[in-house]
Amino acid sequence: KKAAEPVTGLHAGFQMYSHARAWAPDIKMISCASIDIAPVKATPGKSGAWQIQFASEALSQKRAYTFSVAEVSVTLHSGITADTPTGWSNDNRAFEMAAAKVDTDDAWMTALKHGEAYSKKNPAMPISYTLEMGRLIHDPVWRVIWGESATSSEFSILVDASTGLYLETLT
Repeated sequence: KKAAEPVTGLHAGFQMYSHARAWAPDIKMISCASIDIAPVKATPGKSGAWQIQFASEALSQKRAYTFSVAEVSVTLHSGITADTPTGWSNDNRAFEMAAAKVDTDDAWMTALKHGEAYSKKNPAMPISYTLEMGRLIHDPVWRVIWGESATSSEFSILVDASTGLYLETLT
């Protein structure tokens, strides 16, 4: 059997999207985040697991879906897992999945161009990714994070997920 390999955010996203549409045909994406898993080493622009929050305006609910390329634990299985839906009131932060045209491998390349010096100083630092609607632009934005999470990171770069353009460096 071939060893599990990490995948890009949109690759995992499209897998989850088809399952989520069975739950609610009007789904939009609220957020997407990479999940570092021990059995599968992340590579630039790719991760072993991803989680997406989808929302349904018609149902006034949101629901998290997780995609993993490997069996990790009792709660993180290989394939797609859906959490129980919870209430959601439209906060205008959800977006059509088709608006995210740039995948994490390309977002990584753009971020690396603008964060090369920081990356060279911190070569062992894990890289994580989040996708959410931009705060200053009306497009989804990839946040390429040097570190485990946005809250603990001292350095990250925002890339427009519709155009692939560099937006901002956050320190």
